This record gives sequence, C-alpha cells and structure tokens, in this order.
Amino acid sequence: MYVIIVYDAGIERLNKIRIFLKQYLNWVQNSVFEGELTKAEYMKVRSRLKELIDDDLDCIFIYHVRDKKYLGIEELGTRKAEIDSII
Repeated sequence: MYVIIVYDAGIERLNKIRIFLKQYLNWVQNSVFEGELTKAEYMKVRSRLKELIDDDLDCIFIYHVRDKKYLGIEELGTRKAEIDSII
C-alpha cells in the first residue's frame, strides 16, 4: 500500500520520529513522509509511532491507498529532496 504520514509532535520527539520513518519511507517535507509499505511494515510503523508519541500532545495522520496510481498529487514550488529508493 502507498502511505503518506504527516505528524505534529513535541520538539523532543520530532527527531526520533523522523529517524524512525526514514527507515521505511521517503522524507518529502518537514514532518511528511511517503512511500510503499507492505501490510506487515505498515503495522510495524503504526505500532512504533504509537510508542514514540505522547497521545496528549502529538498528532499523526496516516493516509493510505492501495496503489500510488490512485493518488492525485500536485506539486507547487521546489521539492526539498528528490525521492529515491530506500536502501
């Protein structure tokens, strides 16, 4: 499945979340990641994110579609970093 993860977290947790998500997804903007995940990877990512955040202070949105071809994306301006494959 193709996912987009958007988060808003306390400054003391931002870096931990970013470092974790970079293992699975492409970092496309501050606090925004996207990419393909298997069902097992999705469950692992979701579970770990729940551990990393403070439920009372932080918020994470996970948008997912079956395949990227079903997602319309319009970009304006300059991309922060090129999306490449994750090693």
